[in-house]
Amino acid sequence: MKRYLKSQHVVLAPIIIAIVLVFYGPLLWTLLISFTSSKVLPTYDFVGFAQYERLLANIRWQTAVDNMFIFGFLYVFFCLAIGFFIAVLIDQKIRMESGFRTAMLYPLAISFIVTGLVWQWILHPEIGFQTIVRSMGFESFTFDWLARYDKSIYVVVIAAVWHSAGLVMALMLAGLRGVDDDIWKASQVDGIARWKMYLFIIIPMIKGMFITATIILITHVLKSYDLVVALTKGGPGFSSDIPSKFIVDHLFDRANIGFASAAAVYMLLIMVAILTPFVLIKKLKRV
Repeated sequence: MKRYLKSQHVVLAPIIIAIVLVFYGPLLWTLLISFTSSKVLPTYDFVGFAQYERLLANIRWQTAVDNMFIFGFLYVFFCLAIGFFIAVLIDQKIRMESGFRTAMLYPLAISFIVTGLVWQWILHPEIGFQTIVRSMGFESFTFDWLARYDKSIYVVVIAAVWHSAGLVMALMLAGLRGVDDDIWKASQVDGIARWKMYLFIIIPMIKGMFITATIILITHVLKSYDLVVALTKGGPGFSSDIPSKFIVDHLFDRANIGFASAAAVYMLLIMVAILTPFVLIKKLKRV
């Protein structure tokens, strides 16, 4: 037994070392650099929380964080609502179910970069949806959110929901197909309305699917850099900026390693604060 455990340790040692070097190493180095005044190249002259104070006073960063929460809330809400609604429709054993499922899952095969470019063409005020509707005779029709400072972040929401609603649909459909048919038969005997069944019985039964889908969608929010860059480039101005784009811009374009590292650490703390409750809920369920 002892020999077996020792051999296990030998086999796992390279993996553990790789994890420490590749994951925890850069994480600790980023934390260290965030407390320095590093610019183009890293230096180790510690300035305490000066970078964090600059970050919190930066208007662009404040806008980026606000946009992340606006985008995140609307993206998660509409993906869950639309995905669950479509899953319920498909669960009624509709015709051409496989074709409909494929159509809903197709956007997942497209990267966020391609999704952003496609929706940029669709919503462009001069060549997209607005121009097509006006050519039909509706001269006063306006849909120029892509060029509006106060609406651009909602364009990102539209594109992201189109991309990910199919994933939620697949998860919810798997949960619905796992519900015992006897439950539905019992509800019919008792005369319970179908919407009440979904609201009070089915949804609580598949809440694990909702939690899983929510965690996946939140991770999409935190790494939606490519979608924003392809769709709006953070504009007009920085009205649709998000933290990940803010970090990349200051790291590479402005060559400010210390400031970008402080933003990355702050972003990590936000991510941990958001995801921790969901992880705790899943662990408490197992106990």
